[in-house]
Amino acid sequence: MLEPAVHQAACQAMRRRDLVQSAVAAVSGAAALTMLGAVWPAGAQAPAGSLPKAGSVLKLPEVVLLDASVWRGFDRRGHTLVVYWWASWCPFCALQSPHIEALWRKHQAAGLGVLALSIDKQPAVAAAYMAAKGYSFAAGMLTPEVARWLPKPPGLPVVVVLKINAQDGQSGQVVWAESGEMFPEDIEGLKKYI
Repeated sequence: MLEPAVHQAACQAMRRRDLVQSAVAAVSGAAALTMLGAVWPAGAQAPAGSLPKAGSVLKLPEVVLLDASVWRGFDRRGHTLVVYWWASWCPFCALQSPHIEALWRKHQAAGLGVLALSIDKQPAVAAAYMAAKGYSFAAGMLTPEVARWLPKPPGLPVVVVLKINAQDGQSGQVVWAESGEMFPEDIEGLKKYI
């Protein structure tokens, strides 16, 4: 019998391989790269709806959060922001969200922020889910207004890491992007962008 840590690593490797094989079998070409969370190389034109490429800049709107407070990039100038698209009904989000919460709690004092954007149809459903799970990171709805500035890339969950502009806080430069469930060690590894 394998030691638990070795067994877990082997299972994760097989799971990643199976996910990649399934995704490639389901789609082809650029669509496969988008689904697998490919970040397009500098200079390449990404298809509409793909993950933003590293180095690109996203505008940051004000977001009314589920608790009725307002999130502003201005308040987080110069900090690192994890933008996290999720849904209460998404089984992969259910596995990933506790690790997003742990990352935020552990590194918020060092300047890490989380802005979770729910694609649930009803804010009450998203708010009840957050409360039931005890999540405390900032969460709002992906309204049409928010989506104008922060459109959801394909897949779910989706994570994009931004460095917020230190001068005005109205934009953020993409430093990393991933579509699909991340493993706990990959989420913890986002701390390198702080």
